[in-house]
Amino acid sequence: MSVRTTLNLADGLVEAAKSRARRDGRTLTSVIEDGLRLVLDESAPDPDADPTPLPTFGAREGRFLVDILDRDALADAFDADDPTRADSPGR
Repeated sequence: MSVRTTLNLADGLVEAAKSRARRDGRTLTSVIEDGLRLVLDESAPDPDADPTPLPTFGAREGRFLVDILDRDALADAFDADDPTRADSPGR
């Protein structure tokens, strides 16, 4: 199925696309379709991809590591560094 539409494109862009179409023996439509497919394919994130793991620093024997997505763990870590708290390791 194809849809007819009107686009407002910069003159230079249209001329370059027409030139490419002539050079490759293709239609202007096929050049524009391929270009659009390239842009859509490269910018779409893979929904099944695992997120890039964040680096961790420190040692388990020393200061504890914190999962930044765990709000309670973050709050505990910030409280542990607070010297005004009575239960802080620094006191």
